[in-house]
Amino acid sequence: MTETLFRRLLAAIALAGLVGGVGIAWNWLPAPASVTPALVWTVATVPVIVALIISIVRDVLIGRFGVDAIALLSMTAALVLGQPLAAVVVSVMYSGGVLLEDFARGQAERSLRALEDRSPRHAHRHRDGSLETVPIAAVLVGDSLLVRAGELVPVDGTLLDREARLDESAITGEPLPVSRSATQFLRSGAVNAGEAFSMRATALAEQSTYAGILRLVAAAHTARAPFIRLADRYALLLLPVAVVVAAAAWFLSGDPLRGLAVLVVATPCPLILAAPVAFIGGISRAAREGVLMKGSPALEALAAVRTAVFDKTGTLTLGGAELLDAEIAPGREENETLRLVASLEQASRHVVAGAMVDMARRRSMVLTPPREVSEERGAGLSGMVGGIHVAAGSRVYVMRTDPVPSWAAAGERRFRDQPVLRVFVALEGRLAAVFTFGDALRPDALDTIEAMRRAGIARFVMLTGDDEQGAGRIAQSLPLDRIVAHATPGAKVDVLREEIASQATMMIGDGINDAPALAMATVGVAMGARGATASSEAADIVILPDRLAPVVRAIEIAHRTRRIALQSVVAGLALSGVAMVAAAFGWITPVQGAFIQEGIDLAVILNALRTLRR
Repeated sequence: MTETLFRRLLAAIALAGLVGGVGIAWNWLPAPASVTPALVWTVATVPVIVALIISIVRDVLIGRFGVDAIALLSMTAALVLGQPLAAVVVSVMYSGGVLLEDFARGQAERSLRALEDRSPRHAHRHRDGSLETVPIAAVLVGDSLLVRAGELVPVDGTLLDREARLDESAITGEPLPVSRSATQFLRSGAVNAGEAFSMRATALAEQSTYAGILRLVAAAHTARAPFIRLADRYALLLLPVAVVVAAAAWFLSGDPLRGLAVLVVATPCPLILAAPVAFIGGISRAAREGVLMKGSPALEALAAVRTAVFDKTGTLTLGGAELLDAEIAPGREENETLRLVASLEQASRHVVAGAMVDMARRRSMVLTPPREVSEERGAGLSGMVGGIHVAAGSRVYVMRTDPVPSWAAAGERRFRDQPVLRVFVALEGRLAAVFTFGDALRPDALDTIEAMRRAGIARFVMLTGDDEQGAGRIAQSLPLDRIVAHATPGAKVDVLREEIASQATMMIGDGINDAPALAMATVGVAMGARGATASSEAADIVILPDRLAPVVRAIEIAHRTRRIALQSVVAGLALSGVAMVAAAFGWITPVQGAFIQEGIDLAVILNALRTLRR
């Protein structure tokens, strides 16, 4: 029998005993004379008491003292004082409260469970001209796999076919399917939203994106925030306070039922239930936004952050070759020139070649297979495209010693000494275009920093391994407080150490060289869109969408979650305190107190579940 089923059985016994005893007392149910309502209520309470004793002993044996001792004390005292109705009502309220906690946790964790439940389990592998279905643990790097329509991408890999349509909403929160082109990276866990396609595995199952996600989910289930541990300590303090108040009420009034009523309303459920439910709810809410947090400590620490440190390449910038400028010779048409050079670049594996091909395909251009291609690695390549001789590469490779024509001179001056790559294109021996590529600023970088400032982040720092010119080109567009160029992994750690000495600091990065700094920061945030890298393993939080904006959502969720948890704890304790005073003065009976306490529990848990909403 599972623990959940056992809890339901206990609640059912307690409820059946309460209803049966009331039915006998009011002559609704026939019963022998020896079966009194008091006997039925007592018999229904005893199993709950026994289960509670076992639970408390088990907690003590592992070094944890449960605050459920107040509930045990109140039920036992009620039976001893001849108040079996109060005892059974408390047993119903306690066992029902446990089920309520299970329900609340289930609601709070549903997004995390959904990630676990949809884990890829099988793959279709091409082997010796046939197709075999194997467990994903059997997939090796380099295997050719088939992903059918509607199936999950089993492991990280690259697309072999021309195009694929993927639904990544479950892991990134992005609602619309995305398109991937040949050779582009595919993340495990994405759903094939189009036709079947083939892919090449580039990572084992345990090293793939989705396995990294599941490790984060496991951490989210187990780690306890300092706030929750503090709430547990305060809950333990409530036990002696409740006993002292109950004893004082009994001694001063001479009525033991007053003391019993105090114990009944003193169960610290607002503390032991509200905070964990609120924090798990916040983590689940963040997961729906494509933000994975390694447990409640990461969420709570994020709420305290006041300084943000960014890596530049791949974090504030796109981390790849982006077209910054296109200069076209007079009489030439840009799209046709781009089509010709992209057709040639299909034969190259250079990052700029891939950027040109992707750009042409995004413009729905039909590319022609190149012929007679000759490539000088690191300089350029040339070949025939549809009967036209095309050359693309560095200025020296394309133009030799010829001077730059006047229409391209302005670009030469503008990009001189800039960290960019200029691709010169010649058609039939004449310069036709100059394309300038660089690491472009993310479109949402400025908006994200401004939103972070509104969310309470006061200081912004940028780290980069580039020189001062490369750093300055990006920094001039952003409101940064400090810029550190020539930053090695060790230098990044030193900067983090300096910033943390002043105030809580988050580090946002994406590369393997960011891992030490991510581990050093108060909160490490990894841009994990390119896979489960070492940076994701070292970080406390992983951003799955390839955007910066979710960082702001994570900060907002952290602040709201901590605020709601605090509200639930303070309000719950205040209401319990008022109820204890009322019980001590005899204004609340033990039975009424049990119902009041359950109402308080329900109120604080429903409030804690607000963390699931926007």
